[in-house]
Amino acid sequence: MASIQFDRYYRFADLVSILQQFANEFPNLVTLEVIGQSFEKRDIFLVVVTNRETGEANTKPAFWCDGNIHASEVSASSAVLHILHCLTSRYRIDPAITHALDTRAFFLVPRVNPDGAEWALADQPKIIRSSTRPYPYEEDDPYGLERQDVDGDGRILSMRIKDPLGAWKICEQEPRLLQKREPDDYGGEYYRLMPEGVFHNFDPVSLRSRKVKEGLDMNRNFPSAWRLESEQHGAGPYPTSEPEIRALVDAVCSRPNICGAVTFHTFSGVHLRPPSRMPDEEIPAEDLWIYKTIGEKGTEITGYPAISNYHEFRYHPKEVITGVFDDWMYEHRGVFAWTTEIWSPMREAGLKDFKYIDWFRDHPVSDDIQMLKWSDEKLGGKGYIDWYEFDHPQLGKVELGGWNTLYAWRNPPPDHLEKEIETFVNWVVWQARCSPKLECHSVTVLADGDASVVKFAVDNTGWLPTSVSKMAETKKLCRGVVGEIELSDGMSLLSGKLREQGPQLGGRCGIPAAGFGWMMNETNHRHVFEWTVKGKGEARLIAKHERAGEVRKTVRL
Repeated sequence: MASIQFDRYYRFADLVSILQQFANEFPNLVTLEVIGQSFEKRDIFLVVVTNRETGEANTKPAFWCDGNIHASEVSASSAVLHILHCLTSRYRIDPAITHALDTRAFFLVPRVNPDGAEWALADQPKIIRSSTRPYPYEEDDPYGLERQDVDGDGRILSMRIKDPLGAWKICEQEPRLLQKREPDDYGGEYYRLMPEGVFHNFDPVSLRSRKVKEGLDMNRNFPSAWRLESEQHGAGPYPTSEPEIRALVDAVCSRPNICGAVTFHTFSGVHLRPPSRMPDEEIPAEDLWIYKTIGEKGTEITGYPAISNYHEFRYHPKEVITGVFDDWMYEHRGVFAWTTEIWSPMREAGLKDFKYIDWFRDHPVSDDIQMLKWSDEKLGGKGYIDWYEFDHPQLGKVELGGWNTLYAWRNPPPDHLEKEIETFVNWVVWQARCSPKLECHSVTVLADGDASVVKFAVDNTGWLPTSVSKMAETKKLCRGVVGEIELSDGMSLLSGKLREQGPQLGGRCGIPAAGFGWMMNETNHRHVFEWTVKGKGEARLIAKHERAGEVRKTVRL
């Protein structure tokens, strides 16, 4: 088996080696492609997984997964690698995976952003949002605090200094913690809190953060409702301006058989669904119903809640995000896409009914005490570090400590990783098997002398319609099923066309909950192509749909 462990995070060279091992070990299932290069010229790998004996990947409905578009979200790469591991190791063992690989294809991009991940995984990590490309300006900010490991212990913690104007005080119930001052707190001992780091052109009177030169957020660079930097920070100078995003967009658009997607991020422990910039009422009700069904299955399998970007995961009640992957996949490609945010320290600590983004704005100190207890008991004290003195080169005596966020928050601690990501494959495979699938219903031939009437009936056997979504059908993002006939020499068509476009075929997703007396289960999932052929010989029949695959039959007339 490919040498891979799920209790560690892999740097780029090791990641490439692992992917090559999979391709070498499973040549009938796995092929590797390079879809582009990063800003620093690292290859971006696409892993294609399907049983090639039952057809090439481009002839089958397909499902897309990617991860690690944001630099430090390295467990997203692990999630995609784990899906690859399960697909290959459980083929011919797990009936669902076997069926999926025989009838569908998977396109996996474990690391969208290899440059940013290298910075995050370095011995002396540098944490940025996504790309290492300077944006919007080339120059460094000459002032402010830069986050870094000032005492060389491999961690980036927090610094606290006593300050009568500080916003924090020692927690009465748990003195290892700080809690916010109350509005009417005066006359006590207070602290100023800031990230561990050093100041550029230090001014003890004016303390501020240093602006990060690498200011891109590549998950704002997709074409759907993209906005300028003045409207949305980090979106880039124009849609798909970044080579990593251009590579993804080109890869998806050149594979029209993609019927669904999950992009993996961290952290919050949720499955997020579009739309991000408008309420649910603005998308077709049929699509919302399907999204909710897929989300309910995701919660059943993974335990993660499935929630709305717009209604439940807003960074500010008056702001929305645009130019993101899942919106682009739904609005421009017409497929159901999700953003899975891996890992929730709050849920791990036993907190319930917390609001995902709102929790970071405000929560009771009892939550912090419960989080600290979790760190002590489940993380061996590695998550929260007791405060200790340090002689800072600029600030003098300070204390370092607090949450080790890179270890406990941004990604699962390595020994918690596999448990956290092990169920994603089942949800992904379930979604892939929901995709439309074109199959032959029947071929009938009625001969009358030198002429033959050929009827070629095809079915969509998938749960989803061939268009996948109502959005795709309304915007005409894919054409209906196409029928073709190829004739041997000496034969000709008396009626019908060499190529005919039929309708979109329905799926089972719209069937009502119970079979009441007035419900008619029509055959809108079927279409019949008909030709009248003159002459004797072979007729090759082809039915194809860019999302639902293709069917080929040969008849002797």
